[in-house]
Amino acid sequence: MHITGTHFNYYHICHRKLWLFANSIQMEHTSDLVFEGKLIHENSYPQRSSKYEEVQIGGIKVDYYDAKNKVIHELKKSDKKEEAHVWQLKYYMYVFKQNGIDAVSGILEYPKLRKTEEVYLSDIDREQIKDVLKRIHMIIHSEICPDKIKISKCRNCSYFDFCYANENSDL
Repeated sequence: MHITGTHFNYYHICHRKLWLFANSIQMEHTSDLVFEGKLIHENSYPQRSSKYEEVQIGGIKVDYYDAKNKVIHELKKSDKKEEAHVWQLKYYMYVFKQNGIDAVSGILEYPKLRKTEEVYLSDIDREQIKDVLKRIHMIIHSEICPDKIKISKCRNCSYFDFCYANENSDL
């Protein structure tokens, strides 16, 4: 199984979400927030489609790749920056390097915030990514679904109803 950017992102957010997604229990199609993210992706920078390309390589799919400048542009609908976004983009740069495309940098773009963040991949990051990939494989191939975590972020998760069915939530 190819590890995608979504797997890498979910690893940093919630191991249960990662396991469910990887084991074909996918709830994103029922989420208004996921739909909103797709709309933002399609409408935030309409001129980009002619300038940059969406690229699939080694199991990942990047939003926009500027081949001339070797820059990956990753759009996020979030109204706050998250470490999971940074690591997802670093994983994309890692996969590009693994496929012979060197010196790639990245830009995280938050249209709702009107902010961008430059992201670079260091040698230390590459080592951490190798370690995370091992842990992702252990999680997704486990027979047992990880326990749910109880954080306020769960309320906005597409898996919320799955995780908290038959429970009174005090999140």
